[in-house]
Amino acid sequence: QVQLVESGGGLVEPGGSLRLSCAASGFTFHNTPMSWVRQAPGKGLELVSEINSGSSIGNYASSVKGRFPISRDNAKNTVSLQMNSPKLEDTAVYYCARGWGLGDSRGQGTQVTVSS
Repeated sequence: QVQLVESGGGLVEPGGSLRLSCAASGFTFHNTPMSWVRQAPGKGLELVSEINSGSSIGNYASSVKGRFPISRDNAKNTVSLQMNSPKLEDTAVYYCARGWGLGDSRGQGTQVTVSS
């Protein structure tokens, strides 16, 4: 059974930093690309970033490129999103997803609120 558990969300000021983590289980993590997607209030799901199994390929939405690096630790079955200099418009529920794009399984999400 696929399980994805996000953590690390919360309230952050614009220009601050926050690190999101996702613990994965129930599938062969080290062979699987992973993604972070988000859903802002009143909007649909949006791909934030994705990473291949070997961490050699990382893709980013233009809105977060250069600010939110994605990384993974295949020994620990975790994938992380470092949120640097967040903006008000980054406020959303962030989901860890299995696979490319919006993925075929997602966790329960973690709320990130950017506010001063």
